[in-house]
Amino acid sequence: MAAEELPSQFDVVILGTGLTESVIAAACSRVGQSVLHLDRRNYYAGNWASFTFNGLLSLIEEYKNQQEVQITESEQVWRSLIDEGEDAVPLSALDSSVSNLEVFCYASEEEEKEEETKAPLTSFQSVNAETVSEETNSDSTEAQDTVTGDDTTASDAQTPNEEHEVSEPKEEQHTSDISEPSQSQEEKESQLISSPADPPVEVEKKITYQKLVKEGRRFNIDLVSKLMYSRGALVDLLIKSNVSRYAEFKNIGRILTYRNGKVEQVPCSRADVFASKQLSVVEKRMLMKFLTFCLDFEQHPEEYQDYTEKPFREFLKNKKLTENLQDFILHSIALVTQLTLTEEGLKATQHFLRCLGRYGNTPFLFTLYGLGEIPQCFCRMCAVFGGIYCLRHSVECLVVDKASNKVKAVIDTRGQRISCSHFVVEDSYIRDEQRQSTAYRQISRAVLITDRSVLPSESDQQQISLVTIPPLESSAPAVRMVELCSSSMTCMPGTYLVHLTCSSSGTAQEDLAPVVSQLFHVSTIPGEEPSEGAEERSKPAVLWVMYFNMRDTSALDSSSYSLPSNFHVCTGPDSSLCSDYSIKLAESVFHHILPDEEFCPPAPNPEDIIYDGDGPQAEGPGFDESTNSEADKSQAEEEGASHEKSPSTESSEPAEMDSVTQQALSKTTPPSEE
Repeated sequence: MAAEELPSQFDVVILGTGLTESVIAAACSRVGQSVLHLDRRNYYAGNWASFTFNGLLSLIEEYKNQQEVQITESEQVWRSLIDEGEDAVPLSALDSSVSNLEVFCYASEEEEKEEETKAPLTSFQSVNAETVSEETNSDSTEAQDTVTGDDTTASDAQTPNEEHEVSEPKEEQHTSDISEPSQSQEEKESQLISSPADPPVEVEKKITYQKLVKEGRRFNIDLVSKLMYSRGALVDLLIKSNVSRYAEFKNIGRILTYRNGKVEQVPCSRADVFASKQLSVVEKRMLMKFLTFCLDFEQHPEEYQDYTEKPFREFLKNKKLTENLQDFILHSIALVTQLTLTEEGLKATQHFLRCLGRYGNTPFLFTLYGLGEIPQCFCRMCAVFGGIYCLRHSVECLVVDKASNKVKAVIDTRGQRISCSHFVVEDSYIRDEQRQSTAYRQISRAVLITDRSVLPSESDQQQISLVTIPPLESSAPAVRMVELCSSSMTCMPGTYLVHLTCSSSGTAQEDLAPVVSQLFHVSTIPGEEPSEGAEERSKPAVLWVMYFNMRDTSALDSSSYSLPSNFHVCTGPDSSLCSDYSIKLAESVFHHILPDEEFCPPAPNPEDIIYDGDGPQAEGPGFDESTNSEADKSQAEEEGASHEKSPSTESSEPAEMDSVTQQALSKTTPPSEE
């Protein structure tokens, strides 16, 4: 919407389209508030956004240019709009939430060769036939991991319709093959007949930088890496609000850890524990006994009350757990640090266990096409209920009433004054002089594109993996790694997208480069391959990597800012694995604005909406009996009681099934930008 078309009065003006701000916008719009949602960027989701590879390269260029450009103040424009008895609070025009950005390319920068395969025709065809078969098998396997609307285990969460939707991108390619002349089908049959007689020829296509750029639209790279607990605050909100129908989700296939120089799978469910080859029989019994205790540890306070003020690690030692089990529980199940207190560690372990089995063998879900889809889903809900959106549009300053110390209006970058009752803003728009403290925590991030998985599956099945890496040194932080395959719709086939995250102790490169060199092969010359027989050859090769630090302001609260009372600040992403902090903050801000309203009530299904002046059309006897004439009533009685006794579709549903849960996490096409 153009700036000159904007109304001059809103209940709530929100600046920034990150997850917290988008949830607040959707919640306010849902209960009837008029919402204006702005963002100075040209994309949704702010620091929660996902980018194509080409889009990320453009963002990196913008970041470099931003460091060189001095933004001048244009106070003359808005000073004339400030009346007597009012004060102006200017906002920052420069985003400084990302710092220390470094990019390195290790893929070959030579031009992509078209003659990648000069093998004989029959050999080439046999490879293609195998590839198509493998792709088809992997598609059907991937479909089984994708979450359905039912609150059931993974074994119950597979439907034919779901398989159809998961493999939709592949089916588009197959459709073009089917539309070719029938001669191509005969050729395919001859390929299958001739392939056994010919020796198999493996044609490895070298992935170059030009190939990454050419296939850049296949990537969806998140600025912040997070997963969702299947019983976490975000999943509960998606189900409750019906926003889940706008997105697609996939179960995390496995949890791994890095120990003693190798990557191992972490046993977290009962089946995994007894099938584990890393644990002895005694360790399996000890682990099962401890996990059973954690499920209802509140019932046995005598077991841990002496350790409530002591680290969780000491409690694990007291339980006589081996060093192996202590690492599994601390870093891969509870996902806590060495300094976490015992009660907090027990709660984290309990939450992990309660999330198991809801949608699969692990507690976690991932959003297909990247985390940036979630803020867009809530923006879509806000727009459906009347919210107005403007990208590339910001607020120059706030107009504050001196008598009440409340924001009464904002002045946007086009010079328009817009009145509002409440103002919600992302932290990065606030100037340092408006903060009580500028001592921020930082998050270290690394994004890698690699050529294969850190732990290839025996069945060549593509899986999303969560990898926990204990501190390599006593002073170093623990690192969390999420490895995404192409079935997550975040990278091109033949590559993996790897996200590394930890709390900062230095720059991102200083914190994470040692971990990258431990788990991956980093060539000294772009495109160089490790020598034969070298240990590096067994590691995945890094094709491209980006390091950066992101500001973590989650420790700040309203008392940390010198701002008006109806001015609400939303902090950016924190360093935790899930988004529960941001959802709880959104709910807190919403109740501060509208204390008597329900937070994100369920949105009606489109087919259930009745617009003003419209009424349902009669579709048979008994549909609208209140307007029937006496003759119609007698005719209905003569037709018998069969119509009265036949149950409706809704009443035929099992009573114990929650209708909201049935629709939760249902699969639809990915949301486009508003």
